[in-house]
Amino acid sequence: MSGVTDISADDIVGSDIAGSDFVGHGAAGALIATELRTAILAGDFAPGTRIRQEVLADRHGASRVPVREALRMLEAEGLVTLVANTGAWVSRVSLAECDEMYRIRERIEPLLLTYSIPGLSDEAIDRLEVLADEMERSTDVEQFLELDREFHLSSYAAADTTVLGDTVLKLWNRTQHYRRAFTRVFRSEGDRSVHHDHHLLVHAIRRRDLEEAERVLSGHIRRTRLELARHPEVFEKEQ
Repeated sequence: MSGVTDISADDIVGSDIAGSDFVGHGAAGALIATELRTAILAGDFAPGTRIRQEVLADRHGASRVPVREALRMLEAEGLVTLVANTGAWVSRVSLAECDEMYRIRERIEPLLLTYSIPGLSDEAIDRLEVLADEMERSTDVEQFLELDREFHLSSYAAADTTVLGDTVLKLWNRTQHYRRAFTRVFRSEGDRSVHHDHHLLVHAIRRRDLEEAERVLSGHIRRTRLELARHPEVFEKEQ
């Protein structure tokens, strides 16, 4: 992976581990993973950015062991790509890969939602409605993305699954950067369909109408996939 930027020591902000109450590599690795995860999801590092283990180790006053553990955690979540004997990079995908991931999401997220809906409390559904309203009022892309992530992942929170939930989360993480690009596009074009979908989804969930919720969510994800296909330049920038 050539022609990419590096994460420097000053890029990762947080408390040093050496003098903290954390003990053991597991706790140290978890802290490093948390800070790096937050930075990647916030768009601080573009896909293809190289992550240097020595930089993270120096920044946190830790050895390479917890750093490697943190990177393995993020690799399992789809946020980092590890190449044996070479290094680690913030994960990136091609247009074809992103299209495939969105096609998978179109099919499995509606299923996850049907697992979740029966267990969602009225209070949880009220929160979804609040989030839908806040997204519609938001004028900031990053705020919208945070609200959107909370909205959808909260709608799945009551699902009791062993594989499906983790699979969906990994796909969300791997496509986060490209949802950011889609959000900028639909805002620039004055498209309100995303907000319409969110409100329709809340209404279907409140009625416990599984079929309608599946239909709305599948179309919602499909729209993003088709819009991204119209903008291949989003992926060409990452090559």
